[in-house]
Amino acid sequence: MLTFLWKFTVTCCLLNYVNPEDNRDIPAIAKYFNTKGRYEEVNPYLIEDILSVNKSVLQPPSAQCQEIHLTAIIRHGTRYPTTRNIKEMQQIYNIVRHNASGEQRWLREIQTQWTMWYTEDMDGRLVQKGVNDHKHLAVRLSKLFPSLISEEKLRGGFIKFITSSKHRCVNSTLSFKAGLTKLWGITDQEFDHTVNDALMRFFDKCTKFVEEVDNNSSALVEVDKFKQGPEMRRVQEKIADRLGVPYSLITHVMTEAAFYLCAYEFAIKAVNSPWCQLFDEDDAKVMEYASDLREFWKRGYGHDINSKSSCMLFHDLFSRLNTAARENKSGQQVTEAVTIQVGHADTLLPLLTLLGFFKDSDPLTSTNYASQTGRSFRTSYMLPYAANLVLVLYDCGGGDLRLQPLLNEKPVAFPGLTDQKDPMPLYQDVKDHYRELLRGCDFETVCQLFKHTAEV
Repeated sequence: MLTFLWKFTVTCCLLNYVNPEDNRDIPAIAKYFNTKGRYEEVNPYLIEDILSVNKSVLQPPSAQCQEIHLTAIIRHGTRYPTTRNIKEMQQIYNIVRHNASGEQRWLREIQTQWTMWYTEDMDGRLVQKGVNDHKHLAVRLSKLFPSLISEEKLRGGFIKFITSSKHRCVNSTLSFKAGLTKLWGITDQEFDHTVNDALMRFFDKCTKFVEEVDNNSSALVEVDKFKQGPEMRRVQEKIADRLGVPYSLITHVMTEAAFYLCAYEFAIKAVNSPWCQLFDEDDAKVMEYASDLREFWKRGYGHDINSKSSCMLFHDLFSRLNTAARENKSGQQVTEAVTIQVGHADTLLPLLTLLGFFKDSDPLTSTNYASQTGRSFRTSYMLPYAANLVLVLYDCGGGDLRLQPLLNEKPVAFPGLTDQKDPMPLYQDVKDHYRELLRGCDFETVCQLFKHTAEV
């Protein structure tokens, strides 16, 4: 079940969500864009002030508590569509331009004013909004944790940067560093980063995941069934009716391409595109569920190996926490005060799943759309661009170490711990809770790397 704290913060977000009627630049369906959504839809207060932070969410049990280590695992910032998506967008644009008929203003705008400006060479590259996503996140985290993310720590080499090799991740890492150096006016020193795909793209390295899920069409059978089901068929028919074209022209792929055009135009250019008029809120909810269903079965709880593929990142995370705890206990200065790790939605989701976050009582399937409207597993809130899982280790005196997890700058509670309302449990209790994973969850074993080597 979704934790108390997450329910509270999501409720706050929904209550503070900027009403599209008040801000016509925001599509009415923007909160359903899944992994193509803006970070600002998760934290609407940022629309007014992109550097705003709410320090009251940090509630250590006593004034004695001092942060000693922070690890942030961050998704890259806003990017262009992939080449495959762009090809599909071109197809739906051609259908609307040459086959659609009607007098609606938005339709005439697509046919006569909007141009297909996406090109295949853009292929998932970071856009300027993505650069800003990470620059601004860096500043906000430094405001939330000034004793850790500080000029002194950065200059002293106590902040480590790790990234996936993908250009959008490397450029996001550079942007995060640029946010800090600009904040403190640093021009006389540069700061290195390490490319580590074993950590940040573990899903490519896990043989069992690649063979049983990534390259196995039967692993996503529930997704395929939903695409052919009555909810999605109704959305496709409504779009065909709005465009005045035969139903046969509007497949699921074309429907998704149109939805992505709305999402990307908003995420990249902050415009409420005429493409958004193809979908009402009910349509958007179906599109969101289709995407969540795919993430559930491809990276989430659908298959055990999805989460287990992140074992290496899981152990790396706790190794850093243990090292910081050990150094702090011995009276040493913590040598790695901050670790910034930049990867993908596909990096974060398996780890969140392994930790037990956002697990509903019933799995997402092709037939339970109606009963899943209140589900916890909703990627629009979990995994927007620049989504981040931050874990902060505190020393509260007398050997009392506590760990606070935050997702997208809001506190969450570790699922399954006795006191779900405690935002900062004892670090030892957290380790006890994940004891079995810490003892096992061996990447080479769960991913069957030895089997692969033997076959080769």
